[in-house]
Amino acid sequence: MAQTFFFYDLETSGFSPRADRIMQFGGIRTTTDLRPVGEPVNILIALAPDVVPSPDAVLVTGITPQKTLQDGITEAEFVRIFTEQIATPDTIFVGFNSLRFDDEFMRFLLYRNYVDAYEWQWKNGCSRWDLLDVVRMTRALRPEGIKWPVDVEGKPGNRLEMLTSINGLDHDNAHDALSDVRATIALAQLLHRKQPKLFEYLLKMRDKKQVAAFLAEESTFVYTSGKYPAEYEKTTIGYKLADHPNKQGALVYDLRHDPTPFLALPPEKIAAAWQWNPDPRAPRLPVKTLRYNRCPAIAPMGVLDAKSKERLQLDMKQIDAHKQTLQSKQQEFVDTLQAALKILDKQQQTRLMEDAASADQQLYEEFIDDQDRQTMRKLQTAKPEALSGYKDTFRDSRLKAMLPLYIARNFPSTLSDDERNIWQQHTQHKLAQTLPSYFERIDALTNQANTSNQDKFLLEELRLYGESLLP
Repeated sequence: MAQTFFFYDLETSGFSPRADRIMQFGGIRTTTDLRPVGEPVNILIALAPDVVPSPDAVLVTGITPQKTLQDGITEAEFVRIFTEQIATPDTIFVGFNSLRFDDEFMRFLLYRNYVDAYEWQWKNGCSRWDLLDVVRMTRALRPEGIKWPVDVEGKPGNRLEMLTSINGLDHDNAHDALSDVRATIALAQLLHRKQPKLFEYLLKMRDKKQVAAFLAEESTFVYTSGKYPAEYEKTTIGYKLADHPNKQGALVYDLRHDPTPFLALPPEKIAAAWQWNPDPRAPRLPVKTLRYNRCPAIAPMGVLDAKSKERLQLDMKQIDAHKQTLQSKQQEFVDTLQAALKILDKQQQTRLMEDAASADQQLYEEFIDDQDRQTMRKLQTAKPEALSGYKDTFRDSRLKAMLPLYIARNFPSTLSDDERNIWQQHTQHKLAQTLPSYFERIDALTNQANTSNQDKFLLEELRLYGESLLP
């Protein structure tokens, strides 16, 4: 089959892929030359009663829980549509900031509905791509022919609605999933039309093997990432220090910065400097992990011309000096970084254990073995009344614990008395944790002086929904 793009976007109940839920899925398939084919996909997904949405998120999207319950389908129904009709062979899934947001929500949805969380992005010739870093690198290196927005403070901005507005692209209803998809396709068409070589080059770099091969030959390269400052168009000169210990990426140094202050620090201080700190005076380690499977926007040094060096404020003599300083103690520095990573990994595992309130939030804790994968596939074709019998066939404790929740959310009429008790206890526990702050936030937003009548209507709908969940 010929490759196709599937542009997609989500509207969600909040910002946490672990705890929040997809409320709307919108998508359009196109050919690789960006011509739409087939009918658009626009699906509401019913919100289960163990999750309350963020009031702030609902004010952005306008999608209330009542709307999803009235017009939406269950997650299990959506998963069947997605796996059978959308995740077809040779599909390239594309979004705008989808790698870090939409893709994560999709992975957790698939996981808690007993479908492999990763196969849709690699199996049968499928892959994924993200236009956000394509936009950033185009702005940094080849801005000609496209209008580039700035925010109210005069700083460069790359939000989708800003890009579509300044370039006269249709985007009638921002934060509606299907409208955002149409806007993303229009933006992709603009990028491809004005800078086709860069567009096609970055499309090829979505392949992690291509990325690994590039970094095996190019230790110093142009790197565009959201981690870098907007004043430099999110772009720097990166230097590969070493492979990441997990073998799925590389440790990259930002050569804008003099490495001298960091070369003598112990692992504990390196770990502290590696983490985000709200204090602008705190030292920030200019090292990041470049992940091969995250479609990084990287390019050889030869793409830099005089204009781009000036635009990006690159002092090449200074960068060369920083590189020489770094190379003089590179192995010692790498050893320290690896020790710091062990400290950070331990801290992250502690946070995950504290944050994971239930098994359906524990996707990344460990891999699912082949035997349980086979059981998951059988479960997908089982009759609803037979689902309970699969609990004892799973070896993974997460999959056992999730099953009553999966049945309750999707097939509540088939619950046994024991399963109904588990579901009620789970729901009561979750709501006891979330409803107090939910109502507090509704009150705070309602009482703000600038709250519009439309927002007050949505907030009242949210209050009624929350009250309907009270025991």
